[in-house]
Amino acid sequence: MVARAYTVAFEGVEARPVEVQCALSPGVPAFSIVGLPDKAVSEARDRVRAALSAMAIALPARKITINLSPADLPKEGSHFDLPIAMALLAAIGVIPEDDVAQAVALGELSLDGSLVPVIGALPAAMAAAEDDRALVCPQACGAEAAWVGAAQVLAAGTLAAVVQHFTGQSPLAPADPGEVRDEAGGRDLADVKGQERAKRALEIAAAGRHHLLMTGAPGSGKSMLAARLPSILPPLTPAEALETSMIHSLAGLIDEGGISRSRPFRDPHHTASMASIVGGGRGAKPGEISLAHNGVLFLDELPEFARPVLETLRQPVETGEVVVARANAHVRYPCRFMLIAAANPCRCGHLADASRACARAPACGEDYLGRISGPLIDRFDLRLDVPPVAISDLDLAPSGETSATVAARVAAARAVQETRFDATPARTNADAEGNLLGDIAQPAAEAQEMLMKAADRFNLSARGYHRVLRVARTIADLDGADTIAAPHVAEALSYRLPAGVMA
Repeated sequence: MVARAYTVAFEGVEARPVEVQCALSPGVPAFSIVGLPDKAVSEARDRVRAALSAMAIALPARKITINLSPADLPKEGSHFDLPIAMALLAAIGVIPEDDVAQAVALGELSLDGSLVPVIGALPAAMAAAEDDRALVCPQACGAEAAWVGAAQVLAAGTLAAVVQHFTGQSPLAPADPGEVRDEAGGRDLADVKGQERAKRALEIAAAGRHHLLMTGAPGSGKSMLAARLPSILPPLTPAEALETSMIHSLAGLIDEGGISRSRPFRDPHHTASMASIVGGGRGAKPGEISLAHNGVLFLDELPEFARPVLETLRQPVETGEVVVARANAHVRYPCRFMLIAAANPCRCGHLADASRACARAPACGEDYLGRISGPLIDRFDLRLDVPPVAISDLDLAPSGETSATVAARVAAARAVQETRFDATPARTNADAEGNLLGDIAQPAAEAQEMLMKAADRFNLSARGYHRVLRVARTIADLDGADTIAAPHVAEALSYRLPAGVMA
């Protein structure tokens, strides 16, 4: 007799179905697990044996074989404990096999039979819904998995509760989804004194999801401005929130099953490794660029990042996805993020101040910013210098607009884009390309002439030309204009070719 239970194995954000087969056969008593399990899965036999012993359930004196099918798919993680236990309980007749086959299960077992939370409950619930099955998971994962309304989620605290549910003694009630949280902090653009041009660039970047590079002396407010970007971004749509939460679920970042409508803001340190930024390591886990999906990736001190790490960003910035290839894993993660970067003009940071600059100026600035390759800089839609703020200005009362005021304009521009791209794969102006870009960003005659002259004079690349068009389209959206006029192109060009940054 072969009893079957079902679970999933994770490949990126995709949950691949796995059939857990349990066979009892004559022979020397043994408990083996086959089907390409990793160390954590192989150790499940000891956790399952101890959990059953705690429930006073004795294993039969027969050879127990657990097969995880398909056998050529790597199985990683402790979440296989519960489905293995359920298949074994069905094989020995403790719970009905037909009922077990109607559910997808995941969860780690403690030695006393309690269920420990695991990562990936949200994508597992999605897979269960697609197969028209219920999901059985630890109680701590129920609120997270219940966000997939199409799947019935049964959250149990112990293996005994799972047995009582399937035997009809004490059915489990369907879990309720967690809270929707708004994690926006109290940082406001009004806190920033001066820097009106930088605030305007931040608004344009937020409105069209454009990448932004800020250069300036230490203490000029680059990091302060970037930290306030989330306060002007529109909240995640329900589809975006679910999409982003699936990645965070795989990384174990969802707290108490709550889903946030605030856009992610990731700011890794410049010593971060390539695997932590792009993804990889054991099991090819998502990196910072995927955790920033639908949000912001802020790279402070950009030239200090390792050159190979920066170069790996070029393809994800363009395509909105990253493929992590390893010897035993080849997974794809979405990473449609807004790249915000800050850099000093040179190592000492005082290139523009002759009284404080080092003896190697201006060559030190060329060497320092030269760590950032031309192709990567070309991918920034907006580039500007952030000048130092005068000490006398710090005592002035706040005179700038609040984040709420700017956020309203950004939301209005995003609403225009949502309507514009309703029937296309693009979501914002930054995503438009090819014929679609030509259709939505056709400048007026005077604006087109200005753009052509600038492209010829400053030797803009084809990528740079199209990025100017996208930014001009966003500026026109913020102004409520249907047509891209000369002032829109002029402002877009001013952010494309600032002083102090290579063109």
